[in-house]
Amino acid sequence: MEYYNKVIESVGVRFIKGNNFKVERPVTVTDFTDTENTVVLLHQGSVRFGEDQEAVNEGEILFIPASRTSKVSFGTVTKKNEVNNEGFNENKKKFLQTISFKEIKNAEDDCITMLTFEAKVFDVVNFFHSLGIPPFVIRFNDRVASIIEDIIKESEATTPGKERVIKIHTELLVVEVVRHILKNRLFVEELSTNSTYFKDPRLIDMFNYIKKNIGGDLSNKVLARVANVSEDYVGQYFKMLTGINPQDYIEYQRMEAAVDLLRTTKKSIRDIGKDVGYKDTAYFCRRFKMMYGLPAGKMRRRESLINVQG
Repeated sequence: MEYYNKVIESVGVRFIKGNNFKVERPVTVTDFTDTENTVVLLHQGSVRFGEDQEAVNEGEILFIPASRTSKVSFGTVTKKNEVNNEGFNENKKKFLQTISFKEIKNAEDDCITMLTFEAKVFDVVNFFHSLGIPPFVIRFNDRVASIIEDIIKESEATTPGKERVIKIHTELLVVEVVRHILKNRLFVEELSTNSTYFKDPRLIDMFNYIKKNIGGDLSNKVLARVANVSEDYVGQYFKMLTGINPQDYIEYQRMEAAVDLLRTTKKSIRDIGKDVGYKDTAYFCRRFKMMYGLPAGKMRRRESLINVQG
């Protein structure tokens, strides 16, 4: 347990966005995903997920780790109500209407709270994604549900200290989700297999170097020097501990950095590509679309639209 305490202490947490929604039009998102962790608290109505469309009961929370994909249904839907993730995000207002907590209590329609947050170990690795756990339901846990509600209530407020309180609640949310996983012995095999690499200081050195030099030379030769292992061995060493080869990991981190720049700056696509290590803009755009299923420009417009709607 002491090991998990150390890991939790090293997790950096950041609230991204969240809202209460009424399901305006029932919909199934065939490939629901987000670059950050998503929780969906069902107040009333129907939410289902996965290929088998497992039901989430009222008061329970669907948890989808960052960059995991799942089939998710909001409301009672038929086959004709299916859309892909891009179509859902571009037309989100058609499916989900923002409402207040007061409206939830009086509503007769399907209502949810949806919240996304970042949780990164050593400010580098997506914590829940790295553990290899799939989307799952947090059942019989009123504490987690209450924390989610508190975060959204605070985000709607205009009182002093709002950002600080949201940060504290979001950190508490991460701790309670980890406690829930451990207490209920969920994903035992995944945790024992995929959490071991957090113990290796040389790997952590590589993670930190990659983050600080995301736009520079991150060849195996450079990584070998950082980890003090041979160039021939560094790829095998990295994959042995993480399950992926270093260049795939680096591309994932570069794309995450690109998404963050799209969200937070007005830089051109070309400049963003260069900032995250791609000299060839066309190649950057192809790789971005391959990873996220939509062009970088559309991702920026989508994020702007979501922020306006939120």
